[in-house]
Amino acid sequence: MVEDGSENTHTKAATEANGASPAQTQPKKLRLSPSLVCAAFFSALGSSYLYGYNLSVVNAPATYIKSFYNRTWMDRYGEPAYGETLTLLWSITVSIFAIGGLLGALVVTVLIKVLGRQGTLLVNNIFAVIAALLMSLGERAGSFEMIIVGRFIIGVDSGIALSALPMYLGEISPKEIRGSIGQFNSVFICMGVFTGQVLGLPELFGQESRWNFLFGFLALPAVLQLCVLPFLPESPRFLLMERRDEARAEKAFQAFLGKEDVSAELEEVHAEGRAQVNLRAASVTELFHNRSVRWQAITVIVTMACYQLCGLNAIWYYTNGILADAGFPRSVVPYITLSTGGVETLAAICSGLVIERVGRRPLLIFGFSAMAVSFGLLTVFLNFQDRVSWMPYLSFACILAVIASFCSGPGGIPFILTGELFEQSYRPAAFMIAGTINWLANFAVGLLFPFIQEALQTFAFLVFLVVCVLGAVFLYFILPETKNKTFMEISQSFAKINKVSDSTPDKEIEMALSITPQTKETSNGTVRSIIEIESSF
Repeated sequence: MVEDGSENTHTKAATEANGASPAQTQPKKLRLSPSLVCAAFFSALGSSYLYGYNLSVVNAPATYIKSFYNRTWMDRYGEPAYGETLTLLWSITVSIFAIGGLLGALVVTVLIKVLGRQGTLLVNNIFAVIAALLMSLGERAGSFEMIIVGRFIIGVDSGIALSALPMYLGEISPKEIRGSIGQFNSVFICMGVFTGQVLGLPELFGQESRWNFLFGFLALPAVLQLCVLPFLPESPRFLLMERRDEARAEKAFQAFLGKEDVSAELEEVHAEGRAQVNLRAASVTELFHNRSVRWQAITVIVTMACYQLCGLNAIWYYTNGILADAGFPRSVVPYITLSTGGVETLAAICSGLVIERVGRRPLLIFGFSAMAVSFGLLTVFLNFQDRVSWMPYLSFACILAVIASFCSGPGGIPFILTGELFEQSYRPAAFMIAGTINWLANFAVGLLFPFIQEALQTFAFLVFLVVCVLGAVFLYFILPETKNKTFMEISQSFAKINKVSDSTPDKEIEMALSITPQTKETSNGTVRSIIEIESSF
């Protein structure tokens, strides 16, 4: 591993050997290459954007979909679906999305191994197109089963996407902007939620005659990704370490970094490979049994559990009721609710802009802490809502604060951390674990929150307050900062808490990336020293 002081010494020696002062030689600023921007944009558009869209798209047409279920039941059995039957069908429609997501998270390891990161994203679009066709044509076919199966398939799509996309973004990004590129995942989730809210307005597709178009829209982002992503490179780390294709890896590095000389990047990946005992993709069992990645696994499990259990999903249950209590007409509530999607998107964009300056750790701790404070205030305001006329406005302000706090860090960084905390061979298994926890916790919240709400009433949010506090405390004591570090440096940050020796990998990287001066005689007979540059990855 090359220390900062060593870098400065070598650079100074090189510039002096060439007859230039250190002040005359300035490091070049990292530029975003078109390939990197396009890869981040279109891979997120056909992946996390669809996940966010499916979180909100069923809310607006819920009444019309239930009406369709009831008509179909009447046509088949000659009697309407009674309350319990209709509630069961609707509950299955909503919850089966999470079951599909869990299945997607479980199979993603196999897909990534066979198809690669980019290939998995491309094949995943097939699920999105099939789901769009099933759900948009279900009413015309008179089959509510098509909508339920479509929700399950789009859940599988989301489960695969939320693992493959962060892995791809993390591996194609230089370490200086890996967090900002990784936040494309979170930003597009929020944009998807907001799009679902906008398209669900009565003036657009939120009508009984148009609600099936809301599901047909799913195919558009998937087709756009299918048209663009094949022309962009695969993850260079995957090509070099798992496919052993150095020629394609070099071209991928050149495209994503926007420069010709990528020898230092190639050598760093080679060094990471030589430092790993096991170059093949490790299984989940092997990951849990390896002491050198034990606390990385625990950190990912805790962070991803807090991501779902921190209470954001439960917020949506209260929003419409609070707005109605504040005196807003029911017809106006959907338009005011758009502010939640707008705040969510804006907070995610701001987080992406500052993450490389502030760091992952402070944003996560701040996000969970601010959510805890907001939940505490919301509980107080909800209890006084019936006594003071203006109290519902404060309750709604707390809801916006919870959403903004979530998207400032906890909403996207857990996916970035899952890719950063593990080296190449353990990364697929880590994403499988993270995805499983994510979808199980998602399902648990949807299943248990109605009972929690019934038992605790307005004090239900205190449960989420405790979760947020515990998450912030855990991250404060356990999580090291990962910004601007290579994957090997991040791995070594856990060496002490994992109680393993960190000398061998360090020496391997240091030997592989050692800066060796070479001499070259110029035309005037002087000897110049040529120094290798540091890797961007």
